[in-house]
Amino acid sequence: MTSAGNNHRNAAVPVQRIVLTGFMGSGKSTVGPLVAARLGWHFIDADNVIEADSGSRIAEIFARHGEAAFREIEHATIARLAATDNLVLALGGGAIERAETRELLLTGAGTLLVHLEVALETTLVRCGGTENERPVLADRANLESRYTRRLPLYRTAHISITSDALTPEEVAEAVIQAAHSRSQH
Repeated sequence: MTSAGNNHRNAAVPVQRIVLTGFMGSGKSTVGPLVAARLGWHFIDADNVIEADSGSRIAEIFARHGEAAFREIEHATIARLAATDNLVLALGGGAIERAETRELLLTGAGTLLVHLEVALETTLVRCGGTENERPVLADRANLESRYTRRLPLYRTAHISITSDALTPEEVAEAVIQAAHSRSQH
């Protein structure tokens, strides 16, 4: 179910924040609030903060300013939020593509970066019917390319949890166990 990757990084500091990454449909925004509630922490979805701060939907930011400008805003938002303790933070699916964002989350003292891994087929099942909000779902070749490009980047996280066949509660429990385990080493 879980695989520990890169356990040697920042293992001496207790986990003070959990950052969830993964492809669309992996359960970040479903599992995040469950983990936060169980720990008595706050949950924040980085995309919601970006939209609230900018007054625009993410799709509008992409259309108006391009992906590079969006990734700048996203990185600055994540860097600001990643300095908060007692936080469960869900990232947008593409945040992991930026090297500076990955490095910040992998080396930040007290940060546990958790990859919720799902097969592409799981994404299609879970996200079916959301093509209006997620136009990339309508373009299977682009979706597959994006998934293939991001998967090795997601797997650089401190831990990966394969969550296709798990309930959100089971995934939340696995995340909490990973955090407790890491805090004890």
